[in-house]
Amino acid sequence: MLKNGTSTSTVASGVNKMLIRQIVDGGVGTSGTILQTTPKRNIIINQLFGYSTGLGMGFITFDWSMISYIGSPLVTPWWAEVNVFATLLVVFWIIAPILYYSNVFYSQYLPMSSTGSYDNTGQEYNSRRIVQDGVFQPDLYKAYSPLYISVTFALSYALSFGALTATAVHTWLWYRHDIKRQFRASLKDASQEDIHARLMLAYPEVPQWWYVAIGVVAFLLGCVTIQVWDTKLPFWAYVLSIAIAIIYLVPIGMIQAITNMQVGLNVITELIVGYALPGRPVAMMIFKTFGYITMAQALSFVSDLKLGHYMKIPPRMMFLTQTVAALIACFVVVGVQGWMFENIPDLCSSDQKDRFTCPGVRVFSTASLIWGGIGPARAFNHGSLYYPTLFFFIIGAVLPIPFYYLAKRFPRGWYKYINIPVAFTGIGNLPPASGINYSSWTLVGFIFQYWIRRHHFRWWSRYNYIFSAALDAGVAIGTIVVFFTLVYPKRGTISLSWWGNTVNTNTPDTLGTPLRVPAPGEFFGIREWS
Repeated sequence: MLKNGTSTSTVASGVNKMLIRQIVDGGVGTSGTILQTTPKRNIIINQLFGYSTGLGMGFITFDWSMISYIGSPLVTPWWAEVNVFATLLVVFWIIAPILYYSNVFYSQYLPMSSTGSYDNTGQEYNSRRIVQDGVFQPDLYKAYSPLYISVTFALSYALSFGALTATAVHTWLWYRHDIKRQFRASLKDASQEDIHARLMLAYPEVPQWWYVAIGVVAFLLGCVTIQVWDTKLPFWAYVLSIAIAIIYLVPIGMIQAITNMQVGLNVITELIVGYALPGRPVAMMIFKTFGYITMAQALSFVSDLKLGHYMKIPPRMMFLTQTVAALIACFVVVGVQGWMFENIPDLCSSDQKDRFTCPGVRVFSTASLIWGGIGPARAFNHGSLYYPTLFFFIIGAVLPIPFYYLAKRFPRGWYKYINIPVAFTGIGNLPPASGINYSSWTLVGFIFQYWIRRHHFRWWSRYNYIFSAALDAGVAIGTIVVFFTLVYPKRGTISLSWWGNTVNTNTPDTLGTPLRVPAPGEFFGIREWS
């Protein structure tokens, strides 16, 4: 009874919160308390505490959609959350301001935190001036401008570089023996050792040829896609992208199983295709999708199969529901996307009136310019502006080693909880996420995953995950209710205009105002490029 009452009331409170935010206090989700009580035009305060293009220095928000922006803090282990918060504190709240106010990477001419790309006048980079017919044009690039990104974006790339090597080293140090043992066990019948496996013997197993068949069909469809359409992606690159996903599947899967954090392959795929196929942004995006999303979907599929295994759902039913759902989703997602582009004015533009700014798509677009258009050789090679970020490949490979041996030397110490791949990759959503998304996530994680779990374990074991699901459901249902009651009728004109809904508008944080602006007719940055 308590379980059902708790879930229902939590969902209801989530719906009420979404309604209140839409009508009464729309500024809560996009501006901090400090910004609401200080002069709007103080650029430094906006850059440090702002939630839009600032660092989001703060902890308090009552918006569950902001707290769970990077995932629910009620399902991630507390020690993993500490690893992520430590990176936020050191890299983004200490190092990033130092670099910015020292004008490293000419960052003072750009917003503190942004997913966009900029030219040497501080305006958004115009990709049409350097890309023609899907191919990068060096002469046009030389006549236009180098590409600049915000300091947080540059640090995010640096951490991604470190996460790749850290994942390989960490997995080899901690799990090499487990991988060997599990591989040998997989060649034998382990059903007698696992009670769940013994119970699942009552159901017929999925034939291996089902997996092979669907894999072959998907592979052939990929071949047809890159050949029929002008993707500029050769067949060997397509095969290489699939190979990258297969190679990283086990190490990333092990880290995700333990920490609930997934190391992304987006940067390594961008780096490889950027050097292998320079000047082809469309080919880069397709290569990245096949390499990264193949791995992510494989782990999601395995996770669902594992859940079905523990819930004693027949394996063939699990396989069919996953496959059919994925097939239907392909058409639904493409259809909805096409409808949005046709019916929503200025979709994905930074000034879209309903805030359909597509932050994730903007990251993808910027990446296509950096890695597929201009190419990593111009942006990251020796002597280039962002070359220092490549040293994180070495940092990521070295850092796991001392903590591994310290954990072996002091097995009861805290060293065993330091996970460099999690620390580096957990902060990967910043930008477009802001510091408040991570700090509030950590604060809520401390309350539930540390304090309540330690002092009220019985409640935690019964209701923690139910409570998390209820909060997610409340936001989802609340979004639907808000749309059909306030947005859909009268085309979204139902609103209450007062200070709480307008405090976040026209601030340096919302506008992305940089600290410095070049004089009219002048430009900043490097003087020679090619």
